[in-house]
Amino acid sequence: MEFTEQDGPLRLVVTGGGTGGHTYPALTAVRALQERLAARGRAVEVLWIGTAAGLEARVAPAEGIRFAPVATGKIRRSSNPLKLVSPANVRDMCRVPLGAWQARALIAEFAPDVVLATGGYVAVPVGLAARSCRAPLVVHEQTVRLGLANRVLARAATRVAVSSESTLPLLPGSARPTAAVTGNPVRPAVLAGQADKAVSALDLYGFNRSLPTVYVTGGAQGSVQINTLVSAVLPDLLQRANVVHQCGPANEAALREHARALPPHLAGRYLLTGYLGAELPDVLALADVVVSRSGAGTLAELTALGKAAVFVPLASSAGNEQAHNATHLQQAGAATALLGEVTPADLQAALAPLLADPRHRATMAANSRAHGRPDAADRLVDVLLSVVGTRR
Repeated sequence: MEFTEQDGPLRLVVTGGGTGGHTYPALTAVRALQERLAARGRAVEVLWIGTAAGLEARVAPAEGIRFAPVATGKIRRSSNPLKLVSPANVRDMCRVPLGAWQARALIAEFAPDVVLATGGYVAVPVGLAARSCRAPLVVHEQTVRLGLANRVLARAATRVAVSSESTLPLLPGSARPTAAVTGNPVRPAVLAGQADKAVSALDLYGFNRSLPTVYVTGGAQGSVQINTLVSAVLPDLLQRANVVHQCGPANEAALREHARALPPHLAGRYLLTGYLGAELPDVLALADVVVSRSGAGTLAELTALGKAAVFVPLASSAGNEQAHNATHLQQAGAATALLGEVTPADLQAALAPLLADPRHRATMAANSRAHGRPDAADRLVDVLLSVVGTRR
């Protein structure tokens, strides 16, 4: 599809958020679309519809994107059907029609050329409003399994984009013929890291570069579970590897006290930090093995980079999605998944062959890379542009 300045700006509504897993892929797709159309002489006007309490309410304005909140309700899952009609669920479900009315007013006024929904509870009323306004709706699923919101919206969507082929059979039959496997958009900066920059920026000159480097992370806030596991095996781990441990700001002081007991020759191979900012892409480039949770964004980044990984899924993730994500890659030989009650011995057993055998590490990294889609944002932009000009 070719554009000129005379076409005027393409108008895009984005919805989805609550967490980074829904918010950042959407933001990456927006930037890729803007870059694609800028090269063709056309601007993009964006309206992000989300919840006032969600991450998107902070991220969108900070990125110069117009933001409008709508009412929404969280459906609290339970294996007991009676609990699904709890007072909290009933109260929140009653907010969905209000959110749909608010979203319909916003969409009717903005008149988008296309609507992108990336999941989260707010996507449901906005997606349904897009259908009622006959605006083309693209739904993007980040996880291996369909999230609850996207399961609802898949039947209303013009097209559905998924991150994995294994998600396709989970779609409604009506959505499968036009579904596209795009992958999960990854920020370009993540793919541009340089290992030597991590060494200089973080003063890692005590690292033994003849040993593999392990990057440990529990996300921006850290993970008490992962921190505890790593602390228990740290002296043994440092005999065989360098370690960059991003532990979360609230956990740093206690772990730093624990690290003081390390002998000097091992302490030089260990970097403990509460948070990594601009250095993160370079640390990922330096890492030979990553120990982390298995959220959709993490999987997208590590497979795009082709990193061997040991996953410790968050047990409380919605629909147990992190365990499914980790198991999916483990079955492909692209990671090791530690499920259930994980012990320090389990972590040692998972890391030992990766650290001892470069060929085993390289094979896992290659399998990981085979599942990666570093061009996912561009693929999603292709899907968005394919529905511009259509009406349901």
